[in-house]
Amino acid sequence: MSTTQMRAVLVSQPGDSSQLQLGEVPRPAPSPTEILVKIKAIGVNRMDIEQREGRYPVPAGVSSILGVEMAGVIEALGSKVTGFKISDRVFGLLYGGAYAEYCVIDQMATMLIPPAMSFETAAAIPENCYTAWQSIESVANLQRGHDILIHAGASGVSTVGIQIAKFIGAKRIFTTAGSDKKLEHCRKLGATHTINYRTEDFAEVNEIHRETEGRGVDVIIDYIGADYWNRNMASLTVDGHMVMLAFLSGAQVSEANIAPILFKRLNIHGSTLRSRTLAYQRQLKQATESNILPRVTNQQFVICIDRVFPWEEVAQAHEYMEANHNLGKIILKVED
Repeated sequence: MSTTQMRAVLVSQPGDSSQLQLGEVPRPAPSPTEILVKIKAIGVNRMDIEQREGRYPVPAGVSSILGVEMAGVIEALGSKVTGFKISDRVFGLLYGGAYAEYCVIDQMATMLIPPAMSFETAAAIPENCYTAWQSIESVANLQRGHDILIHAGASGVSTVGIQIAKFIGAKRIFTTAGSDKKLEHCRKLGATHTINYRTEDFAEVNEIHRETEGRGVDVIIDYIGADYWNRNMASLTVDGHMVMLAFLSGAQVSEANIAPILFKRLNIHGSTLRSRTLAYQRQLKQATESNILPRVTNQQFVICIDRVFPWEEVAQAHEYMEANHNLGKIILKVED
């Protein structure tokens, strides 16, 4: 293969995982403030599946190649890049283009991988940690002594979110998940109360209201959307915050009761990362470097990786995530 070409995962047409295939595309060239990275590991996210299906529009001017987080080795530097050198091990969050042998990333979005950290662990950090920190600390403003409910507790973002809530000093950390194995994992990470959504209704088991003495929780982190809307409203306390990160069950709520928003003065937030400015993402990068990376290095935080697939098995990795088998992050490993 020529030095102007690279392999990448391509989507033949919007559809299921059978539309994924390895092909050749032009290798990107870094702008003056960008870094060219030879990718070693890629984080798999739900948005990758939605983009593959044609349900996640790519921001204007962004690579149409799937993937937003990677770890690798610096191959080349733009003329204005400072603080990095060729062969540095780095990782970061992209706007797109991670499912490839090479990518370009702005120096403002780039982090050095700690010496003892693997490429796979580094690739599992950006999207999960940025999203969890943004939603819990920045948007919902969780405070010490608050109570929080985190749905999809075994997802990559939520496994970090549980630990962030514990670090901040949440009094009670409620989580939902679909198996006893996943709930046990959530408890090991710091969840104080766990609810199996397949056998219990989190709004009707009375645990939330019983444990909070009828108050409800101060913060809810939700990915489910329509199916949980009314139950989330019932579970929030006065002046509570709900941060919506996805709507896996749909966006249209039938028979929605909006009265609690008024009478309980609720704060409903929608939050995404991919549409945020580079300056905003840089703030999250700095928060991650200051608050999370040292704790990962000191083994106070756990970055949960469920499985590592060779990137040639990207279709199987997507199917694994679609079946909700993962307990934590799914990683694609790129071999030379």
